[in-house]
Amino acid sequence: MTSGHTDCHFCLQSLRGRKYALRGENAYCVPCYDSLYANPCEECKQPIECSSKDLAYKGRHWHEGCFRCAKCSRSLVEKPFAAKDEVLLCTECYSDEYSSKCFHCQKTIMPGSRKMEFKGSSWHESCFVCQYCRQPLGTKPLITKDNENYCVPCFEKQFAHHCYACKKVITSGGVTYHDQPWHKQCFVCAGCKTQLSEQRFLSQDEYPYCVDCFSKFYAKKCAACMKPIAALGGAKYISFEERQWHGECFNCAKCSVSLVGQEFLTRQDDILCHKCGSA
Repeated sequence: MTSGHTDCHFCLQSLRGRKYALRGENAYCVPCYDSLYANPCEECKQPIECSSKDLAYKGRHWHEGCFRCAKCSRSLVEKPFAAKDEVLLCTECYSDEYSSKCFHCQKTIMPGSRKMEFKGSSWHESCFVCQYCRQPLGTKPLITKDNENYCVPCFEKQFAHHCYACKKVITSGGVTYHDQPWHKQCFVCAGCKTQLSEQRFLSQDEYPYCVDCFSKFYAKKCAACMKPIAALGGAKYISFEERQWHGECFNCAKCSVSLVGQEFLTRQDDILCHKCGSA
């Protein structure tokens, strides 16, 4: 610059006809300004004189010609770049060294582009889509099957089972009964509505029953004690002329000896051992 400032603020030499630099309201001759205020270049360590362009990044300074990629040495002037451990790199070199690869397309996720993270893997935003409808998943709820991601509506449409009882989608767990899927909370005794997923049960007319209800409604009654003969686990019982007995109840009506596996006689509704029946 040349102008009406008369003297250098530092060396007091006349500035008439000379270039000078301003700092605040004070004017300095070029040598004084450079010695007092020129920033050292981060690369070559030489001062960046006022006649040179000073490029600054995070408090550090470079000559225009020194502002280069630390790996490939290409100029970074007016180019996108990235920093790693205070080292400047062009986007290509940074990507080669540090950027993630997209789990789907295996291409580099460039610095500055949006990256999706899911189950420890990185994805381009455009690659992180529902496998069925191809719509971006973003941060929406999703379900994974066979390493493929689906939005919830598409997963339910393609794969989800519907509960036989309530007809709603079973998203996890569930119980299979007569080849039909049920929610655990929907799989209940047809009699008392007790949940059956964690206990043994019996079936009648395709409906599940807890053991107590099945015995109450459907089990055969012992002709001796009149209590149900539970079928759970294949309980043994004796049957004769449309009557049934618990094994322990099949005794002689007179002497109470067990008749299981023995010959017996009948007298009206009684069963008798051979000895008592012949007396």
